[in-house]
Amino acid sequence: MMAEASEDYFNIAQTLTAAAQDDPNRLAVVDRRSPDAKGRTVITYAQLAEDSSRLAGGLLGCGLEPGDRVVVMVPMGLDFFVTAFALFKARLVPVMVDPGMGLKRFLLCLSEGKPQGVIGVPLVHLACFLWPKYFATVKKRIVLCRLPGFLNRLPALFGLKKFSKLLTDYPALPEQKTKSDEAAAILFTSGATGPAKGAVYTHAMFRAQVESIAKNFGFKFGGVDMATFPLFALFAPALGLTSVIPNMNPIKPGQADPKKLLQSLSAEKCDSLFGSPALLSRLADYGQERELKLKGVRLIVTAGAPVQPTLAARVGDLLEPGGHLVTPYGATEGMPLTTVDHEEIVGARGMTEQGFGMCVGRALPGIRMAILPIGDQPMSKFKEEQILPVGEIGEIAASGPVVCQNYFERPKETALTIVTGPDGEIWRRMGDLGWQDAQGRFWFCGRKSQRVVTEQGSYFTVCCESIFNNHPKVRRSALVGVGQSGRQKPVMVVEPSQRLKKNDWRDLVEELKKLGQANPRTRSIETFLRHYSFPMDIRHNAKIGREKLAVWATKRLAEGDRGAY
Repeated sequence: MMAEASEDYFNIAQTLTAAAQDDPNRLAVVDRRSPDAKGRTVITYAQLAEDSSRLAGGLLGCGLEPGDRVVVMVPMGLDFFVTAFALFKARLVPVMVDPGMGLKRFLLCLSEGKPQGVIGVPLVHLACFLWPKYFATVKKRIVLCRLPGFLNRLPALFGLKKFSKLLTDYPALPEQKTKSDEAAAILFTSGATGPAKGAVYTHAMFRAQVESIAKNFGFKFGGVDMATFPLFALFAPALGLTSVIPNMNPIKPGQADPKKLLQSLSAEKCDSLFGSPALLSRLADYGQERELKLKGVRLIVTAGAPVQPTLAARVGDLLEPGGHLVTPYGATEGMPLTTVDHEEIVGARGMTEQGFGMCVGRALPGIRMAILPIGDQPMSKFKEEQILPVGEIGEIAASGPVVCQNYFERPKETALTIVTGPDGEIWRRMGDLGWQDAQGRFWFCGRKSQRVVTEQGSYFTVCCESIFNNHPKVRRSALVGVGQSGRQKPVMVVEPSQRLKKNDWRDLVEELKKLGQANPRTRSIETFLRHYSFPMDIRHNAKIGREKLAVWATKRLAEGDRGAY
């Protein structure tokens, strides 16, 4: 159920208010990581609406003002949902940063966000005191902790407000009247392929996302969804779902315990699940070994990286008849743009394995997409005749209500990615390479910044890697370039599926060379390096850190490649 609003005024918190009025006693969040006597803690829609209104009143009552930016470092749990919707209701702007990105990049993001407030665990407040220059704009610090006895006085001694006191000492505040085009949040990208940047979300953009997900993904109002990624979990209350938080570390989905995930799915009768490809791979391994089915789960949504056809098939085997795995294409700056289900991914497997890229589906209603010429310079506008024809690889561009139009405090990056279309509408260059087929489907070929540009031409990561990933002894591979762009040497870094002796590795290289020479896309790739632990992104554990591997490969080749790493 979507809350009604005028075109000019809308606050995303209205979706929570509407759901609470529709069914106040339905569970909004079930947290299985903080067990009480029943093995879980819960909050109803009525409680979530009430607590978030009380916290909203407390946040404004303690000195924050509408429009202020507030860094949120609250762990996944009931307080995370309360905090997010309280900020929306108070017209405060949450700044979301990945805590696992490393201290230096984390501090730079906080400094760039110029926050007026910080809500978080004691550790983030310790950082405020140790590195004050990064928090120079902060005027209010709210600590999330429940200290025993005399220690309860400590927050006040250090100038901190207590989260729990804000919930009880101030009157409840309903959501404020908010213009649809006002900033609702600043969501920092993971920084997996470059510096982390703050994408500015408006309330209208959030509304468009909720509407698109509700219409195109198959979620049903009143359903039960297992949440394994905090930012996507926030859509659950807006969609009228019960969000189940399993016992796992959301920062490390690739290490989630599949047994605990299955226990949560079964105990809470979940009918949907959001998980990164890394998490789904663990779930598929566990399920296949035991010939299990995900009973009652009719929808799995995955994002963060392209889904390999082999994984799509394995996850599909876990679903009961009528169940679907759906993966949207998009990014922090615009999501969802397309969707494709596991059956179509598996059906396109032959083309993927021949190096045509990954099928990511067709543009969703309300989204316009085009393939533009590849370029690394700003493009102020483009004309209709500049759009590349069917079958030609270029940069994916998109326009629509779910697409972010600027980065916070990064005018250069905004100018590099935002372009005016033929009709005067705003488009975003996604930084991804791909092509469109005659059926209207889009194919992902890799990140623009990760393409390898040689004197003979350009090589695209996903296209080349898919060919070598066909080998049964290859767990995954990564194409990197060594040298200056335009004269780079293409190098294929291979992570074998098992430890190999020197002679076995030599034999594998010869087999990979034959695979490569049989395809025009990889015929000139002659250098192979083995690496047994690829660097992966911290958000989804699914994107390969090719930039780090390129540095590593450059060093290895300079040293004469002494063997496995």
